[in-house]
Amino acid sequence: MADLSGKVAVITGAASGIGLAGVEVFVEAGAQVVAADVQDDKGEALAARFGADKVSYQHCDVTDPEALKALMQSAVDTYGGLDILWNNAGSGGTSSTVEELDLDGYDFTMDLLLKSVFAGTHFAVPHMIARGGGSVVNTSSISAVCAGYAPVTYSVAKKAVAHFSKLAAAELSKHQIRVNAILPGFIATSIFGASLGLPREQADQMAEMVSQAGGSMQPVGRIGHGADIAQMAAFLSSDAAGFVTGGEFLVDGGMTVGPPHSWNEELGGPLLDALGITPEQAEQMAEAMRGGQGS
Repeated sequence: MADLSGKVAVITGAASGIGLAGVEVFVEAGAQVVAADVQDDKGEALAARFGADKVSYQHCDVTDPEALKALMQSAVDTYGGLDILWNNAGSGGTSSTVEELDLDGYDFTMDLLLKSVFAGTHFAVPHMIARGGGSVVNTSSISAVCAGYAPVTYSVAKKAVAHFSKLAAAELSKHQIRVNAILPGFIATSIFGASLGLPREQADQMAEMVSQAGGSMQPVGRIGHGADIAQMAAFLSSDAAGFVTGGEFLVDGGMTVGPPHSWNEELGGPLLDALGITPEQAEQMAEAMRGGQGS
């Protein structure tokens, strides 16, 4: 467990999913947390659960720069400073393809996933400078490095988030502010159901279904949970990671090590798939050929 004792953190998208796990992990690690979201009922319940001395809830639409500015100030007003910012809020955004090009959806998705990271970091910097340094963690995605995991606009935004983290790490190093990106894999959250247009309650239920059914998609043999990402965020935010900045950290259960056949011996490879041959059939053919050579 990382040690965040005496540190003040802001976490966006904190009322559910990865952000909620972040609040839980950060508080356990000793931090005081300003939890930001637009789900006021969940956010207020979260603050009541931990108490005002540990968690404060702030309504914040991260697509509104002025709301982000006020959010960073609230950490100073409530807990006396700001040491950690985790830019985590997001959704699947527009599902339109390159051919469809939904420009309104594109603008919204970029505002939510990318512009908010720029603005949030910008408004956090003066407060971190006042503390002698700090840590910014940005939630990217494995879709930043591989095709086929998310819609194109979401994926492009998440790639930009990862690269922004590297550039910001360089710029802000003179202030002892570290910046890193986490690239989560298949995590059981409501984002999948929300991307399908399901109401929030049903999207939350779908997250449980994903948790039970998605274990076969990665080498570790289980689905990812919010706490898996939160533990990495806590480490990157801690003094133990004082030599770590500008990094892009895959936390994906090995999902991006290669195609499924590279780690699941029960599956065929691309050649067998192209030929329409199962691994069992390939083995039978090999046995037949070995038998023929021996006769």
